[in-house]
Amino acid sequence: MADYCWKCFDTGTYTAGDKYQRTSTASSLPSPPAPKTIPGFTVHPGDKTPTRGDLSQDSCQACLNKSTDILLQNCSTQKEAIIWAERCMVRYSYNLIFGIEQTDPFKHVPSPHSAKNPQQFELVLTPLLDILSDRAASGNSLKKFAAGHATVPGGETIYALAQCTPDIDKQNCSSCLKQSVTEIQTCCDGKARRKVLKPSCNLRSMADKLVDIPAPVPAAPALKEGIHVIFRKEESNIKQIVITIVVVLVAFVTILSSICIFLRLTKRRVKLDEDENSENVSLVESLQYDFETIRSATDDFSDANKLGQGGFGAVYKASEWNIYSCEKASKNSEQGDREFKTEVTLVAQLQHRNLVRLLGFCLKAGERIVIYEYVPNTSLNHFIFGKRINKTCFLLMELYLDPIDQAHLDWETRYKIIGGIARGLLYLHEDSRLRIIHRDLKPSNILLDEDMNPKIADFGMARLFMMDQTQGDTNTIAGTYGYMAPEYVMYGRFSVKSDVFSFGVLILEILSGKRISSFQNGENEEDLLSYVSMNIRPGGIGGMIQWQISWTQADYRCIHIALLCVQENVASRPSMASVVSMLNSHLSHCQYPHDRHIICNIRLK
Repeated sequence: MADYCWKCFDTGTYTAGDKYQRTSTASSLPSPPAPKTIPGFTVHPGDKTPTRGDLSQDSCQACLNKSTDILLQNCSTQKEAIIWAERCMVRYSYNLIFGIEQTDPFKHVPSPHSAKNPQQFELVLTPLLDILSDRAASGNSLKKFAAGHATVPGGETIYALAQCTPDIDKQNCSSCLKQSVTEIQTCCDGKARRKVLKPSCNLRSMADKLVDIPAPVPAAPALKEGIHVIFRKEESNIKQIVITIVVVLVAFVTILSSICIFLRLTKRRVKLDEDENSENVSLVESLQYDFETIRSATDDFSDANKLGQGGFGAVYKASEWNIYSCEKASKNSEQGDREFKTEVTLVAQLQHRNLVRLLGFCLKAGERIVIYEYVPNTSLNHFIFGKRINKTCFLLMELYLDPIDQAHLDWETRYKIIGGIARGLLYLHEDSRLRIIHRDLKPSNILLDEDMNPKIADFGMARLFMMDQTQGDTNTIAGTYGYMAPEYVMYGRFSVKSDVFSFGVLILEILSGKRISSFQNGENEEDLLSYVSMNIRPGGIGGMIQWQISWTQADYRCIHIALLCVQENVASRPSMASVVSMLNSHLSHCQYPHDRHIICNIRLK
């Protein structure tokens, strides 16, 4: 019985024939021929019966049967017992034991024979056991076992193994084995054969070769010169292969998924672009006019039907029955097909009472024609700069309004025009689907309908922005000097604040009836902006007003708003939303311009 060590716990007993005895005898302890087994650990409900990881199934079963008999003979009434054999361990308990590290009870079993060279033996054994302990702790949930051997200088060979019950985790296994390595050195110093046996782990060294151990694998690097250690590595190799396969599969799936997602997003983007292009094409097709129809309606583009000059070229009145005008691009116009298509697709999607409505277009035989709604009262510049309307060119005007000069454009009408232009710009800047910058806002591009409501026209210079864009750059400066913001003239930078600057100039021209670049102050001709900013006081700018009205707070508010809009500092200019709010407000207080000295709150007596 020297190869068997057992312990009967004093934790309680059972009587013969009770339920616990029947369960432990019939189920808990192994009975041949077919126990449920896994490598290195034969499992029965209620017990732990690990066998040595180097044994065959037959050797394992024989050891378990013998150990069971010994336990039943020596611990027949105890509810908890354990036995360690040379090749296996059997343990049963009425308490939960799975997954719990237990190091008590334990057995230290030294042999009576000493090693041939005890000092060298210890130097080789300790690192061997440390490495085997790490190997065993790194095992999986089926097997935590490692065995190997090392050669001591002089020819003596040490065989050793380390094993944990596979139900405990790596940390607990490592803790149990490391503690056992320390104990095996102190309890059995110099002995050739020794064991440390515990419920959760066991550690052994011997002078004889392990039974059933496979042929050793190639040696690992030497611990010292003349000291060689060989480990069983088949489990490690399998683990490395499995890990490699898993990593490759995960990488492959990740790459494949990324490609699929990219292709799907690309396909969706292309489809959206195609849908948008299809939508634009459908819109374009619905707006396209026949060239012969337009030529007939304009009497072959005769001078008698010519209304004026637009951003692309000449503007003609179409038939008197269909009230619309058409703009025929000059063949040597600097605006090309790109600008033409921009105006068509842009204006066709705009719907606002203060914007000219696009009715259609024509592309035929090198001709590019845009058809707009007919606005009978022509452009704003004819009214504020004192030019009379040519009755020959505007036959349809007689249907709505007789020609009027600037003296009859009263204050209420001018204020209505200023407010309408502001609302149209606010729509372009903030309320339309895209943020649109006109870039060529001036009196000749403001048309007036029969009720003198303003409509912003001529989008040939317009630039489209996404809603999160605030500014852009260009190498080609296009527009009208005097109305262009300083940063646009000097650096080619434009933004919604560029239109705000143009609007400020437009207000001053509407109020004064004078052009921005040719204001006559007595015998001196000076810049209109400079004159207004230096003379905004009661009576100070009376000379610039060409109609007789009583000055009110609203008059000064409009001039003040204009000067806020024409500040050199882009950030200091108000947004069109702020401008519309100030125009609609009856408050006398407003913000001060940063660039110019202006009295904001003027009280008139």
